[in-house]
Amino acid sequence: MLQINRRQLLAGGAALLAPLPQARAQAPAPIRIGVLADFSGPYRDTSGPTALACAKQAVEDLDLSARGIPVEVLQGDHQNKPDLALALARQWIDQSGVDMICEVNNSAIALAVAGLVQEKNKVQVNTGALSAALTGERCSANTVHWTADTWMLANTVGKATVRNGGDSWFLIVADYAFGHQMERDLTRFVESSGGKVAGSVRFPFPGTTDFASYLVQAQASRAKVVGLLMAGADMVNCIKQAREFGVTQRGVRLAGTPMFVTDIHALGLETAQGLLLSEAFYWDLNDRTRAFLERVKPKVAGNWPNQEHAGTYSGVLHYLKAVAEMGLPAAKASGLEVLTRMKAMPTDDDCFGAGTLRADGRKVHPSYLFQVKAPGESRGPWDYYRLEGTVPAEEAFRPISEGGCPLVKT
Repeated sequence: MLQINRRQLLAGGAALLAPLPQARAQAPAPIRIGVLADFSGPYRDTSGPTALACAKQAVEDLDLSARGIPVEVLQGDHQNKPDLALALARQWIDQSGVDMICEVNNSAIALAVAGLVQEKNKVQVNTGALSAALTGERCSANTVHWTADTWMLANTVGKATVRNGGDSWFLIVADYAFGHQMERDLTRFVESSGGKVAGSVRFPFPGTTDFASYLVQAQASRAKVVGLLMAGADMVNCIKQAREFGVTQRGVRLAGTPMFVTDIHALGLETAQGLLLSEAFYWDLNDRTRAFLERVKPKVAGNWPNQEHAGTYSGVLHYLKAVAEMGLPAAKASGLEVLTRMKAMPTDDDCFGAGTLRADGRKVHPSYLFQVKAPGESRGPWDYYRLEGTVPAEEAFRPISEGGCPLVKT
C-alpha cells in the first residue's frame, strides 16, 4: 500500500494551490488595410505602387501605433480582372483579417467589392474607380467614394469645352463599367450645354494597344472634339497615335476624361500641351499640397502623385481617424459603424483641405480645371499645369437628390 506522510501531503497540497504560469498576453490584432490596385497593367502608374506609398504615408502621418493601435498595409494586384480581384478580396477578409479595402481603380471591380464588404461588414474606401453608380443606384452603406467620378469629370470638362467652341463630339470609350458611365454622363453634359455627340465607339478593355481604326472613325465623323474615355496607358497610347495620324493638326481637339498628371508626364509637354483636363488634386496647388509631396516624394520612385494617389492618402487618413475615435475593438467589430463615424466627422488633410462625406458615401471637395503648359512655360520637374478655374465643392459633384441612392431619405 502506498503511504504518504504528512510532509509529502503538505508539499503536494502546496503544489496544487500554487498559481499556474500565466499565458503570455497576445498582441491585439492590427487594423489591416488592403490596397487593391493595378500593379502590372495599363493603370500601373496612375494607381499601383504610388497609391501603396500614399496609403503607407497616411499610416505614418497619423501614427496610431503610438496609441496602441497597430496598422498593417497589404497590397494586391487585381490585374483588371473582376473575378480574380473578388477572390483576392474575399481571401483577404476571410483569411488575412483585412478590415478595409481601398484604391480599386476599376469600376467593375469596385462594384463587386462593394457587395462583398457589405456582406462581410467591412469597409471599402474607393479612391480609384470613377463610376458615379457607386454613390447612385449601386450605393452601399459599407462603401464610400473618395476622389473623382464620371459626373464630376463630365461636368467640369464637358461644359467648359462646349463653352469654348467644342460643340460637336465623337467618343472613344473603354468597354467596361467606367467607360459606359462616362459615356452617359459626358453625353448628358455636352447636350445640356448646347453641343451634340455625333457618335461613339467602344474598344476592348484591357488589351487594346492599336487605336487606329477608332481614330479613323472619329475623323470620319467630322466632330470638333474627340473625347477619350479611358485612362492610364490606354490614354497615353491613344493620344500619341492621334498625333501621329495628324488628327489634331486638322484642328480637332482631344479631351481626355479622365487624365492625370501621370499621363502628362508619360506624354511629355510637347505632345500634351494645351489639353484641358480636370483633377481634384495637384501637387503645386498650395502650401499644403506641396508639403504632402515633400513627405511622400522619396517613396514614389519618381512617379509623383495624381488625384487618385492623393485620394488614397486622404481616404486612408480619414478612415484611421475614425478608428482612433472608436478604439481598436469596436473598429474591427463593425465596418458599418466605422463608416457611420467617418460620415459624422469633417474631413481635412493636406491633399484636399476641408471637406465632407455625404450620406450617399460621396466625398465632397472642389474640382479644378487645368490646362497643360507648353514646354517653355514649365519651371521644373512635373510643373505641368496652369489653373484655369475652380468648381466649388457644392457644385463639383452630382446633387445627392439626383443619384437615386437608397441610403438617402427623401
